[in-house]
Amino acid sequence: MAISQRQIQKQQQTLSPQQIQMIKLLELPTIMLEQRVKQEIEENIALEEDERPAEEGEMEENISVDDYLRDDEGSGYKARLNNYSKDDKQRPINISEGRSLQDYLIEQLGYRNLSERDQRVAEFIIGSIDEDGYLRRDLESVGDDVAFTLGIDISTDELERLLGIIHQLEPAGIGARTLQECLLLQMAQRRMDSAAKRLANKIITSHFDEFVKKHYEKLISRLGVDEELFRDAIDEIKRLSPKPGNLYSEDGIDNTPYIIPDFRLDYADGNFDLTLNSYNIPEVKINRRYVDMIRNMVSADGSVAESNREAVQFVKSKIDSAKWFISAIKQRHDTLMRTMQEILSFQKEYFKDGDKSKLRPMILKDIADRTGLDVSTISRVVNSKYVQTHFGIILLKSLFSEAMQTESGEIVSSYEIKNILQSCIDDEDKRHPLTDEALMDILNSKGYCIARRTVAKYREMLSIPVARLRKQL
Repeated sequence: MAISQRQIQKQQQTLSPQQIQMIKLLELPTIMLEQRVKQEIEENIALEEDERPAEEGEMEENISVDDYLRDDEGSGYKARLNNYSKDDKQRPINISEGRSLQDYLIEQLGYRNLSERDQRVAEFIIGSIDEDGYLRRDLESVGDDVAFTLGIDISTDELERLLGIIHQLEPAGIGARTLQECLLLQMAQRRMDSAAKRLANKIITSHFDEFVKKHYEKLISRLGVDEELFRDAIDEIKRLSPKPGNLYSEDGIDNTPYIIPDFRLDYADGNFDLTLNSYNIPEVKINRRYVDMIRNMVSADGSVAESNREAVQFVKSKIDSAKWFISAIKQRHDTLMRTMQEILSFQKEYFKDGDKSKLRPMILKDIADRTGLDVSTISRVVNSKYVQTHFGIILLKSLFSEAMQTESGEIVSSYEIKNILQSCIDDEDKRHPLTDEALMDILNSKGYCIARRTVAKYREMLSIPVARLRKQL
């Protein structure tokens, strides 16, 4: 086949660097945006933090680098919305860190009469324990790492012996490799002074799989005990901790995730007040020192000396980058406020008192049509963003729900169906919990045309286990 050349004209949409930067900033929640702004200040010499309070009505000026060379005043745009008073100051967040779980275990290990070799290996094993208290690595791999890291050749039996010493430390169950071993370690540190405790230990030791699957009738028959004693044994097992590492906590250690809301919504006297939470985000502006530097390098006729040309080009690129970043921050704020305003308008009845039954069916396309933005943009706005209201902090994504149609033709939100499911499961007979098919029949009788697989999907979204695992005595 002959090789030939030809010209083809076609339209192709490409994203500019500014658009890519805007998309990335739009996805960031408030706490990550603060880190991103500080990172940009460190990396770009032409960008600096503006410590002056934002003035009312201050607007961004669209000027180019050439304008910088001619403008004596320069450009300084506040990348923060004016939603706080001039007297407010940025307060640093002081984070103090206490001892970790590993430090606590090593401290206890110091009270054991171990040789220096055993102490080093035991500390290495402790370092391999996860935050929830489990050792999820096999001892052969730990032994290989000990040989490579510490230069100590140790057998699996010796590692098992040292792990047995760690098992005796507090909290009980630490260093377990399975849930069954974790529960047995905790039972071993309790006094077997009742029939219920002895039965609980027997269930965990010999009938753990049946216990996990809640085959209670089979266990009662196999163990030959009455239902009351069996129920007491189950209660004893429930007092044990499946994650012993979570029991350890000191001042300065808190695994609870902190949520910083991106929006603040106040409601008073029938009026809403929506603001963007930008309190800890630094204000940024163009560094005037580098603008003056370029001005000094440019002659009166606009020419640049050969020796200064590379420096001028470098500083200009940094100023352009800073200007793009400031513009992207402003556009991000505008897009977030524009989207949140439409969500508020769409779900106004819900935001008055937080009653989920008042949530209207809403999908991303509904807000995209109202704002004139693309669906992907709305998705980035609501992803990992929170709004603080007078009834709590709400994840924006949780406000979106599918529309369901009843037999009468009424359009309802999927939240309404989830509430009915939750109520049915809360009121069910725990000895004979409702199956997904039974729940489907209940919903159908109420006029909601829904399939069993949809019931299972909503049940999983509510973090509710299947009927067999909800069974109780």
